[in-house]
Amino acid sequence: MKETLFNKLESLFEDMVQIRRYLHQHPELSFQEVQTAHYIKSFYDKLGIEVRGNVGGNGVVAKIYGSKPGKTVALRADFDALPIQEENNLPYKSLVPGVMHACGHDGHTATLLILGKVLHEIRENLSGTYVMIHQHAEEYAPGGAISMIQDGCLDGVDVIFGTHLWATVPTGTIQYRVGPIMAAADRFEIAIKGEGGHGAQPHKTKDAIVAASQLIMNLQQVVSRRVSPIDSAVVSVGSFMAENAFNVIADKAQLVGTARTFTEESRQLIEDELEKVIKGTCYANDCTYDYTYFRGYPAVVNHPVETKLLIESATQVPDVTKIEESEPEMAGEDFAYYLQHVKGTFFFTGAKPTDVQSPYPHHHPKFNFDEKAMLIAAKTLGIAALNAQMKQEE
Repeated sequence: MKETLFNKLESLFEDMVQIRRYLHQHPELSFQEVQTAHYIKSFYDKLGIEVRGNVGGNGVVAKIYGSKPGKTVALRADFDALPIQEENNLPYKSLVPGVMHACGHDGHTATLLILGKVLHEIRENLSGTYVMIHQHAEEYAPGGAISMIQDGCLDGVDVIFGTHLWATVPTGTIQYRVGPIMAAADRFEIAIKGEGGHGAQPHKTKDAIVAASQLIMNLQQVVSRRVSPIDSAVVSVGSFMAENAFNVIADKAQLVGTARTFTEESRQLIEDELEKVIKGTCYANDCTYDYTYFRGYPAVVNHPVETKLLIESATQVPDVTKIEESEPEMAGEDFAYYLQHVKGTFFFTGAKPTDVQSPYPHHHPKFNFDEKAMLIAAKTLGIAALNAQMKQEE
């Protein structure tokens, strides 16, 4: 069965590439993926596969039934794009101004579609059920996973697998990790309120810019002096706004940033400690403040048994040349929500372009990946799904 799966995937690789390139040319932003969702649903409809659209919004869920009883295994791919103007000079570059697939979601979708087609073709020899979860809105919190779960995409599911094409890792590499592999991704907003005045009379003002500047530096102590050095966390201020004329002391300033953690304890600690530092800094500058902490995706925490099964499965894929433990990534992923409901694992599939020494990172206007990685991802996900059934039979 393994050889049949692999051979069929290889024979459809060009179709996989064509799908990816079509989707790359027609990207849609999070929560706006109407045409992409229609494309995905139509693909399954034409094959006669049971499929449901508008799952939790723009999500699409297809089900493939084997001829014998077994587990229900879910495989997930996301399909939203980013608000980025593409700078690649490619024949299949984005046709939508200011919108681009700069994170590989077009590749994820093409991978899962072709894998679904192959599983459908060999269904008479399969056990169990295979749920193909095509998720909208991964890039923008609250994300699409929560609403899809609420709409039943995990009903009856025993185990779930997902992968991310990772363009900074050589093609042929599979990276795994037991426990936290990606961080909780939160956002905070801080408004400093002072009293403005003439730039020549700062002593008659309460300078919001000075207070905000001190606050940025003071916030660096939250991780270095509040969080255990055994744990990992990040606090970064990404935006500082205080627009005024050159000779005016600002009466307000706004900071926007992100906090990344791997444990709920550190997450709560940072949320609380941020306010303590804000309060103290504003008190010292005789200013007031507004503080809002927005919780984004929780950490992606892989389950040990399913991660071990993934490792064993990857060893059976001839195209996989290296299997290694991943360092924890501070980026966020709403695959985390699936793992809170169902046992499973999320892994990285190396997709570094072969023609570059230093690949452009994800979310860059010149981002691209090695399309051969899609075939490796499909084989790895496919054999992991089949092996999950074998574990059930044992």
